Amino acid sequence: MVMNLFISRLINLYYYLIEKIFLHLARKAFQKKSVSEGMPLVSIIIATYNRSSILINRTIPSILNQTYNNFEIVIVGDHCIDDTPQLINKIACSRIRFYDLPKRGKYPKDIKDRWFVQGTKPRNKGMELAKGDWFVFISDDDILLPNHLETLVRAAIELNVEFISASYETVKNGKKEIVKPVLYTENGYKAFIGGMQTWMYRSYLKCFNWNIHSWRKSWNRPVDYDLQLRFLRTGVKMGHIVDIVYYNPPVEGTNTTGYEAALIADKL
Repeated sequence: MVMNLFISRLINLYYYLIEKIFLHLARKAFQKKSVSEGMPLVSIIIATYNRSSILINRTIPSILNQTYNNFEIVIVGDHCIDDTPQLINKIACSRIRFYDLPKRGKYPKDIKDRWFVQGTKPRNKGMELAKGDWFVFISDDDILLPNHLETLVRAAIELNVEFISASYETVKNGKKEIVKPVLYTENGYKAFIGGMQTWMYRSYLKCFNWNIHSWRKSWNRPVDYDLQLRFLRTGVKMGHIVDIVYYNPPVEGTNTTGYEAALIADKL
C-alpha cells in the first residue's frame, strides 16, 4: 500500500513537471504569434455518440444563436453508429466541421467509471482539428445561452487570463438551480472554477490532454475535474465570473442531470 502510494506520487510529479514545461513553451510560442484580441476565433468542440436528434435540434441551434459571431463548431463522433454523420453533413453551415472516429474510445465497463471519462477521445481529437484561439467544450445535449461566447471572450480579455469559467443553470431532481464557480486549491494555487461547459481557455493549452485514465485514480476521477486541477497546479492563469452562460437540461427520460441521470438512462 505504501509502495503503491509512493509510485503514484512519483508518477504524479513526473506529469506535473512535464506539463509545467509544456505550458512554459506554449506561452513562449504564443507570445511570438500575432493574435487579434478584438474578435478572436473560438472553437466549440463537441464530443458526440448516437444522439443525433438532440444534437441537431437543440445543441447546434443554441450555438448558431450566439451574439458573438466569430466561431467554428468542431463535432467529433465517438464512432457513431446512428444517423449522426448523415444529418450533420446535411446542415448548410460552413462553420460546422464533423469528424467521426474510426474506432470508439476504450472506456471502463463500470457505468460510474465510464461516466467519469466518456467523450475523452473525441475531445482530444477535437483539439487537434480546431483552428481557434480559444476553446470551448460542451456536451451534445447542452444549451448555450445567447451571451455565452460574447460574455466569456470579453471577460477573459479584460481579466487577462488563460482560462475563464462562469455559472450555469441545471436541474436536479426536477428543481432548477444555479451552480456558481467553486473555490479549488492545488499546489498553493487558488481559483474559483465553474462547470466544464462554462470553460473557455487558450488553444495553446491543448498541450494538456483530457486523461482517459483519470477514472483509475482515487482522486480527481472525473476527467474534467482532473484537467482543471492539472491547470491549477501548473499555474495556468485562471479567472471566473458569476454570469450564467449555459443551461444544463435534464437527461432525456429523467428529471435530473449528472451521474444520477446516467444511472437512470442506462436502465432505460
